Amino acid sequence: MSGPQTEEGEDTADRRTELAGARRIVVKVGSSSLTTPGGDIDRDRIGELADVLAERRAAGAEVVLVSSGAVAAGLAPMGLPARPRDLATQQAAASVGQGLLIAHYTAAFARHGLTAAQVLLTVEDMIRRVQHRNAQRTLRRLLDIGAMPIVNENDTVATHEIRFGDNDRLAALVAHLLRADALVLLSDVDALYDGNPARPGARRIARVEDAADLDGVDIGSAGRRGVGTGGMVTKVDSARIATEAGVPTVLTSAANARAALAGAPVGTLFTARARRRPSTRQLWLAHATTARGSIVLDPGAVRAVVGSHASLLPAGVVKVEGDFSAGDPVDLRAEDGTVVARGLVNYDAAEVPDLMGRSTRWLARELGPDYEREIVHRDDLVLLVRDPERVAGPPGRP
Repeated sequence: MSGPQTEEGEDTADRRTELAGARRIVVKVGSSSLTTPGGDIDRDRIGELADVLAERRAAGAEVVLVSSGAVAAGLAPMGLPARPRDLATQQAAASVGQGLLIAHYTAAFARHGLTAAQVLLTVEDMIRRVQHRNAQRTLRRLLDIGAMPIVNENDTVATHEIRFGDNDRLAALVAHLLRADALVLLSDVDALYDGNPARPGARRIARVEDAADLDGVDIGSAGRRGVGTGGMVTKVDSARIATEAGVPTVLTSAANARAALAGAPVGTLFTARARRRPSTRQLWLAHATTARGSIVLDPGAVRAVVGSHASLLPAGVVKVEGDFSAGDPVDLRAEDGTVVARGLVNYDAAEVPDLMGRSTRWLARELGPDYEREIVHRDDLVLLVRDPERVAGPPGRP
């Protein structure tokens, strides 16, 4: 691997023609790019962004905007000095702020003859088949009729346990949902750097082709101003989600939005992988969930789950770790600790020890038909390793 391409060694072509020629684009903007230093919503910044996106629309592209800012917009009206930490107050602020935010966008896009359309999504809308299709159908129809979809997470009903966690990840999943040609992540930082950009000597990373390119790169943690939930970590994670789905991604500042959309060599380009697109559900499980616990598998179960993509049955479980409920995401681990998969579990943690080592037929006979089901069904499972022998050994090993 050649490593990330820094600005001094940037390929002049840089594959940016993908951005310049993209016909369907998802653009995500963070709270810090829409607010004043005091944390209030900045109408001028919203207007400037609307101008840029309207230009691209006029050039014939379809554009979907994923916008943070609802909680930030609700802070001043509620008399809150900073983003609240408790979920209930966050939801209240989002409820107050979402209407104000969409009103600003409506006015800004109306200047260009464009109708703003609010679309609030939850995780359920992306991973449940019926809701997924409805969300996809609605967004596509809005594009067909010439509206400007403005997407945000439905913070008023989302919970800490089941949520996207940040609109960067939501934007990546929307890009996959719509089979977008490009994703542009706009922040208050102009690019990804090989160190803290505030320190002398930090160099812009112009292009990333593989996750290994970022080995040893300090991507920090939280955002600068405290009005959003994400930092560079979530943006890099989102770029990985999008590129695994075949969508090239540019990370740059809101000030560079026009240049990025034109294919200029600004920000950091994450190149798309040429591979079969995974499902939105798989992307969400692999990248946008936090495991609530772990289930340890014996070698035979590892080979079945990883090698044959089979469901995890009670007979293959040897240990349970953590406190989780049915429907929660859990890590599936080999006995050496390697996480081989992640999935949505069908039982509470307290139930699993009594099921371990038992066949589903035995459980149904002794405990009733409700227990004739998998610990994790293969449709609710995503593999995180591809070689079962690497962690479980060859068949025949105990």
